[in-house]
Amino acid sequence: MTQVQSYERSLQRSHASLTRDDRPFVFGMAGREWDLLGEVFAPVYSPSTEASIDFLGLGEDAAKAPRGSFLEIGCGTGVVAVLSALAGSPRVVAADISLPAVRNARMNAERHGVQERLSAVHSDLFSGLGGERFDTVFWSSNYVRAPDTYTYGSIHEAAYVDPGYRTHRRFLTEAPDAVTGNGRVLLHFSDRGDLARLHEIAAECGRTLRTVASEPMVEGEYSSELVEHMLLEVVVTSG
Repeated sequence: MTQVQSYERSLQRSHASLTRDDRPFVFGMAGREWDLLGEVFAPVYSPSTEASIDFLGLGEDAAKAPRGSFLEIGCGTGVVAVLSALAGSPRVVAADISLPAVRNARMNAERHGVQERLSAVHSDLFSGLGGERFDTVFWSSNYVRAPDTYTYGSIHEAAYVDPGYRTHRRFLTEAPDAVTGNGRVLLHFSDRGDLARLHEIAAECGRTLRTVASEPMVEGEYSSELVEHMLLEVVVTSG
């Protein structure tokens, strides 16, 4: 494991982003302003949200954005979900295990006038979605792997690390059942995570991972290191 993959380092970042004096209540991204609640992952301290926006074509020119219904797992502030609605998705669901994140996503849907097409739902992955299927399922994952025995100290830490990749295994197993016949399952990952282990888990679940896009980015507020972010498509190879 490299230093950039250290789960202890990610947990330190989680704590720092919650407690720093200059943490904003409103932040700018993608040419818009967004509300940020106190217990929610702050996109301003990490490049992952901006990378997701780029990968999904949700920037100023949204011509390449996914069409049809859109589900974002782990929505946080709801930036990606709101931008998907603004790009024309007729039905958007923003799901998160964190109740503050669900409230935050609702606030930002109202701020940008898409509350009629966007539902923010409290859900542990797909458990709260009632079996609904979507044209695109997207998760910008908590890609740093923590030890199997690690127990979260707060719900905020769940945005940063995944003990034993249990959540990734569940996502790879369950996500294909949440898409329409021609739907796509997309996973935002980075080399701060254990990509080799992720491919092993995918194979164990009867899935393969196809790299759709990748982009090196400076890690952000807490590091000047260059990290490779990637968009992976989950493909079913066996049921």
